[in-house]
Amino acid sequence: MPKKVDHEARRQEISEALWRIAGSRGLDGTSLRDVAAEAGISLGRLQHYFRTRDEMLLFALQHINRLAADRIRERIASLAEEPTPREVLRACLSGMLPLDEKSRIGLLVGAAYYARAVHDEALRAEAKNGIPPLRTFFADQLRLAADRGELPPERATEDEAMLLISMTEGLATYVLLGVHDPEDALLLLDLHLENLFGAEQAAGGGADRAAGGGADRAVGGGAVRAARGGADRAAEVGGGRGAEAPASSGRAAP
Repeated sequence: MPKKVDHEARRQEISEALWRIAGSRGLDGTSLRDVAAEAGISLGRLQHYFRTRDEMLLFALQHINRLAADRIRERIASLAEEPTPREVLRACLSGMLPLDEKSRIGLLVGAAYYARAVHDEALRAEAKNGIPPLRTFFADQLRLAADRGELPPERATEDEAMLLISMTEGLATYVLLGVHDPEDALLLLDLHLENLFGAEQAAGGGADRAAGGGADRAVGGGAVRAARGGADRAAEVGGGRGAEAPASSGRAAP
């Protein structure tokens, strides 16, 4: 009886081979033959799954985005039963920073994609598609924080959400370039959140939640529902920002 082949798993293995190449020398000039050699399969076998280089690149970018989504879902799920909006935002934003080797490799691969996406319409569209839902999710968390009295209402806007994204991506780039250490980048992120929310929210609890009023608990329940229900939107940000290596991979991949 012929052995059943998991085609999706094979495509993912090829994607991870491509990521290893992207993380070490970028994507410029990378051919199907190069990726086949890295994956340890024949060119003909690779072309059974991807007919063209562009098809392979697009699938690999979509796969790295799915891994990023899984990572942010795990971060949100690990929070307290009723996380504050600030805690949700910090979990998402810190997940976009290269704080360890796995996330650093993920961002290096993402950077290789960005460089190519500038001149590749399909990759550019995939990279851009995640930004609007991420901005909306962050803005929703800011508005919830304003409703809870944890943030000035005038700061609860989509513009403020976009500033959070842009600042964090800038910090991530500077870590890759060696301008900041990962620890310094995280400190700067926390400093910005402290300036945004106020020092009294630094521990993530806040006076309202500490008081334990029924209305506050109801709002807190809304926070966790919004956070966990919106995790997919929060994570679907283009370019695999902060994606980690699959645990099953024996080699470093995002």
